[in-house]
Amino acid sequence: MATDQSKFTRRNFLKTACATGVGAMLAPAGKQARAAIEAARNEMPSGVVPTRPFGKSGVHVSILSLGGMFDIPNNQLLMKQAVRWGVTYWDTADCYEGGDSEKGIGKYFKKYPQEREKIFLVSKSDARDPKGMTRLLDRSLDRMNTSYIDLYFIHGVRKIKELNEQTRQWAAQAKADGKIRLFGFSTHRNMEQLLLDAAKLDYIDGIMMTYNYRLMHTDDMQAAVAACVKAGIGLTAMKTQGGGSVKTSSETELELAGRFLRKGYTDKQAKLKAVWENPHIASICSQMPNLTILSANTAAAMNQTRLSQRDMELLQAYAGETTCDYCAGCAHICEAAVHKRVPVADIMRYLMYHRSYGEHERARALFRELPLETRQRLLTVDYTVAEQRCPQKMAIGKIMHKAARDLA
Repeated sequence: MATDQSKFTRRNFLKTACATGVGAMLAPAGKQARAAIEAARNEMPSGVVPTRPFGKSGVHVSILSLGGMFDIPNNQLLMKQAVRWGVTYWDTADCYEGGDSEKGIGKYFKKYPQEREKIFLVSKSDARDPKGMTRLLDRSLDRMNTSYIDLYFIHGVRKIKELNEQTRQWAAQAKADGKIRLFGFSTHRNMEQLLLDAAKLDYIDGIMMTYNYRLMHTDDMQAAVAACVKAGIGLTAMKTQGGGSVKTSSETELELAGRFLRKGYTDKQAKLKAVWENPHIASICSQMPNLTILSANTAAAMNQTRLSQRDMELLQAYAGETTCDYCAGCAHICEAAVHKRVPVADIMRYLMYHRSYGEHERARALFRELPLETRQRLLTVDYTVAEQRCPQKMAIGKIMHKAARDLA
């Protein structure tokens, strides 16, 4: 794990996780929010978040990335604090918050134009055709008050065939025009195969994929990451919490929770540190919509204490004991078993937002975007074969029925 400038006690490390308290949840323009920023700043060590090389691009990025799926227009002070702490990899998308995420970044750059060069800016396109990608890219540039985007992703790729020769030519032209510097894609499903396929292409500079303590030790994921490293592709991890907080219903879970607290960090911070143990992961993208989360994650990034071998073994054991609670994103297995009539992996992800992240409206909004006939079909499809094939042994039918009730 990268080490850097700061030294501080484990007690202060854990204290920082709660330093901003309730004030961080209030309107950022108020006196309480300013006081929260000042309190958090006083608790944080001097120095900034470390950086790592982004593949073979020659660019170094902060190992913690600010996920932009929150109300950025009304959280400008949080953005300023992120820069102060060295969280200078900012991730957004054309579709986030109905476009308000990009507009909020544009608002920030308009007020602080001198800080644009400090930021490694990422945005994404839901379009796949060149005309649509150009339209969305130009709109993103306009919204964010910038002439270029450092890394431009095709958003939510499911199969490598979504990228073709037209994609390669479009990316080359966008770079030649100075609109983007690097190009790649993000993915939530079938990650391992997508990474292997992308490593064979010569125009993919970066990939953002689901990667956490549950997935990082599998043979398939290790082979996929190794292929990308060899190809010089920069890797950004997302969904690093692996489905939510450590529970306390087994001896392994109890030992994990207590062990991390005794060492001075929470299980959430430990999960971030587990991902950073792989030096080939350039950055972790984390949604940090308030100062409480930003300060806790920043503290984890600056802390030099590495997880022990026993810590990693316990995390891996916990992952093994709770496989049936976590969708690993291998959509090609379960969805083929239901003849692609239900987007099982997507619905699993929406439920994760709803149950583990507390993002109820976001989860319901994503669910409502599914065709009505697909939503109605959840209660009638036979999931028996899908459950038999699921490597995680998930009760897919029960979970899909729950989604139909909770997300409707």
